[in-house]
Formats: sequence, structure tokens, C-alpha cells
Amino acid sequence: MRILGIDTSCDDTAVALLKVGNSKFEILSNIVSSQVKIHQKYGGVYPFLAKREHQKNLPIVLKSAIKGYKFSNIDLIGVTVGPGLEPCLWQGINFAKEIARKHKKPLIPVNHIEAHILANFINRSSTAIKFPAVALVVSGGHTQLVLIKKIGQYKLIGETRDDAAGECFDKVARILDLGYPGGPAIAAQAAKFKKDKNYTGVELLYSLPRPMIKQKNYDFSFSGLKTAVLYKVKEKKYNKKAMAAEVQQAIIDVLIYKTLKAVKDYKVKSVLLGGGVAANDELRKQFRKKTKIFVPPKNLCTDNAAMVAATCYFHRKERKKLEGIKADANFRIKNL
Repeated sequence: MRILGIDTSCDDTAVALLKVGNSKFEILSNIVSSQVKIHQKYGGVYPFLAKREHQKNLPIVLKSAIKGYKFSNIDLIGVTVGPGLEPCLWQGINFAKEIARKHKKPLIPVNHIEAHILANFINRSSTAIKFPAVALVVSGGHTQLVLIKKIGQYKLIGETRDDAAGECFDKVARILDLGYPGGPAIAAQAAKFKKDKNYTGVELLYSLPRPMIKQKNYDFSFSGLKTAVLYKVKEKKYNKKAMAAEVQQAIIDVLIYKTLKAVKDYKVKSVLLGGGVAANDELRKQFRKKTKIFVPPKNLCTDNAAMVAATCYFHRKERKKLEGIKADANFRIKNL
């Protein structure tokens, strides 16, 4: 079986072709057209500009993704319907509908958060991940803890009450004038700080809050951390590299603590990571010191269409009429 995946949930135009045999996934192509340079001057994604770029890029990215293949050899099409930026989502949905009609292919709607979770099944034995499991999905738009009974059966047990972790990275990077996207920029500064021969521990320089870390729930909050950085910067008594290292560590501390609390409380058998922030080297490293984790390769943590195609496979029997497939910017995984 070959599955075409399409994702335009935010600013990346992504199309992938996946081959599935004996429940194993082989990526035949995974093309992503990034808009980072376009949105850098705004310090974030400008939705209607992103929509215009998707419209321009989709035919080009599709052509590259299916090069050497014919639509007669493609069995299914999967497209992200939410959550995400609604103007962007509709571009991918309408494009996918057009292809499905023209080539008479089934079209499967895909939840973006579930796709980040199921990216862990690509390039891995389907029996490696045991259930029940807990997944931490952490990105620019989402920070969620999801209890997984089995694929397709989820319970949202915790999420951010304000800024997502990736959003906090972006906002702090803007405060520190480090550019966009904030996560990689802060990680780079933190790495430089730790390589400094005078480094004696970031905690000796700054002590930023770890919001909600001791509360008896699985929720997150990162707006207070951003505000604490803003106050330090206004005092003009800070070092960019040291501040970046402390911000990164504060976010990591909260993410790991809350996840491991859920692991213990729910007695799960596997821990999964997903989302763009899961590509952070320090987060992966520190998680692995605490517990065994499943985490996709970095190129499958950030937005991509291979994970959409994989999710489409798991929901291949849940077919809908084309007119019933619509964008849902606030599509909740707990509704699946």
C-alpha cells in the first residue's frame, strides 16, 4: 500500500509518499518547503501570508514528492484537518480534495497531534511500543500529555493553560533579540554557554521559575517564565547565553517532571515524544537519563507529511465523503 500525505497546518508545505507492508513503514519521499525566512521579520507565522505560500508551493512540492510514481499506484491520501491555522489548513484540504476527485482516491482526515504521536511508528517495529503509553507532544502551538490506551483511543490528561513550550521559546528569543524560530536559537546560545570555560552552572547566575511543577496535575504554564525573563532584561543585568541556558533548562525541567509523574501515576509501559520541541538535543538527552523514551528522528519531529500518511494508514477504514472533510483549527485529540 502507498499513501500520500499532505500537511499545511502551519507554515511548512509538506507532502510525503509512504509505503506500508506488514505494518512497517517505508518513506519513499518526505518533502517539506519551509517558510521560515519569509516569516522571520514578523517573529512568528503570519497566517494569510502562509496561506498564499502554501497555494504557490503545493503543486511544486507534490510534483517532487511523487516523482517516479503514478497516481494509479497510490491507494490512499491523508490530509491534516486540524489543529492548526485555519487559512493554512484549508489550502491543504482543498488541494487534497482536488487530487482525490481527479484520481478517484479515498481521502482520510488526520489530526495533527495524533500524527506527531504516531510518527514514532515510522522506521520502528509496530510491536516495540507497548500500551498503555504516555505521549508528550510539545511544539510551538501545543504542549500536551496524552494517555494512549491503544492507537485511536486517547485521553488528554494535561496541557498548557497559556503559552506552549515552543511559543515560550519564540517569545523569549524575541525578548533576547535572538531571532526566529526561537527554539533552535535558544538551544544554540545555551550550548555556547555550557562550552564556556568559565561556566560554573547557570543556576549561579539566574533562577527562573518552573511554573506549576509541584502542582498535583499534568498541566503546564509557560507565560510566567517568559515574563520573568522580560523583567530580568528590563533590569539590564543579564547575559544572553546564560539566560538562554536557564530558560531552556526551566522548560526541560517542567516537561520531564510532569511526564514522569504521569508515567508513575498511570503505570504506563512506554513513553513517547513528538512535536518540534522534541527535536531539542538537551531535552532528548535529559529524558534518556531519566527513562526509556521513543522519539522520532528530528526531521519527523518538526511538521512533515510522512507522519500524516502513517496516521492515515491507522485510520484507513474511517473514510468520509469529500464534502464532509473540513478544517478544524481547534481539533482536540480527546475527541478521537
